[in-house]
Amino acid sequence: MAKNKRDWAEINARKGKRYVERDQKPAKPARAERMERRQPEKSFDEAPAANVIIGRNPLMEALKNDREIEKILVGKGAEGSVTKIVAMAKDKGIPLYQSDKQTLDRIACGRPHQGVIAYASAYSYSTLEDVYAKAEAKGEVPFVIILDNLEDPHNLGAIMRTAECAGAHGVIIPKRRSCGLTEVVAKSSAGAIEYMPCVKVSNIGQTIDQLKEDGFWVAACDMGGTTYYKQDLTGKLAIVIGSEGFGISQLVRKKCDFVVSMPMVGEITSLNASNAAAVLMYEVRRQRDEK
Repeated sequence: MAKNKRDWAEINARKGKRYVERDQKPAKPARAERMERRQPEKSFDEAPAANVIIGRNPLMEALKNDREIEKILVGKGAEGSVTKIVAMAKDKGIPLYQSDKQTLDRIACGRPHQGVIAYASAYSYSTLEDVYAKAEAKGEVPFVIILDNLEDPHNLGAIMRTAECAGAHGVIIPKRRSCGLTEVVAKSSAGAIEYMPCVKVSNIGQTIDQLKEDGFWVAACDMGGTTYYKQDLTGKLAIVIGSEGFGISQLVRKKCDFVVSMPMVGEITSLNASNAAAVLMYEVRRQRDEK
C-alpha cells in the first residue's frame, strides 16, 4: 500500500530527519549572485615591487628628473600623454615593450596604471671613471668584464659575485637587450652588487673603442681562439662574455684584439655564461698573482 506525504513525514520525523515540502525549499540564488559570493573582495594588500613606477604622471616626473629606467611597458592602444612618454623614452634610449592589459593589471596589483608601467633601476650605475678610480685606489692594473647582451639576471648576479671575489674592477653592460640591476640580480650576487661597479653604456662597440684608447687589450671569449691559459692576460684587460643563447655578436668580436677559448672535450660544446666568466676571471687572477 502506497504511503502518502503524511505517512512519510511521520517516518522521517521518527528517524530524526526534517521533512520539507518542495514548495517550501529555499530558491537557489541566481548564477550572478553565486559567482559574486565566490569572488573575494578586491584588496590592495599586495603592493607592487619597490622599483615599479605605475601611471603616467609618476613616470613622466621620473623621466624629467633623469631617474634610471630599465624598461617601460606600454599597453596596446594606449593614447594621449603616453605618446609623449614614448617619445621621451626613445630620446633617452630606454627600451619600450608592448604589453596587454592583463599583464599590466597583474604587475600593478590592481592599482590604476593608465596603460603604462616602468621598471626603475634598483641600484645606481657607475662610470668608466669610477672603474679606473677603483683600480688606482688598489694600486692594480684595471680589469673589467664586458657582457654582450646578457639577459638572465641570475647570470649577471653570479658574474658580479665572481668578479668581486676575483678582483675585477668593474662590469659593463649595454642599455638594450640586457638585464639591468634588478632585485633578482642583487640577490644572485650575494651582496657583491654593493661593491662591484656596473657601467651601463649605449653601445658596446663604441665602449670597446674607448677602452682601447685608454690602453686596454680586449679579449673575446668565443670558439676558435687561443686556449685561455696560453694567452697573456696580465695587462690592462677587458674580457667580453656573450649572451646565453647567441654568444658574442660578430660586430663586437671583430672589435676585440684577440679571442680566447676553453677546451670542450665532452658532448656539450659550451658553458653557461657565468661559468665561462668565472674560469677566465680566475685565470687572470692566477697570472697576475704569479707575475
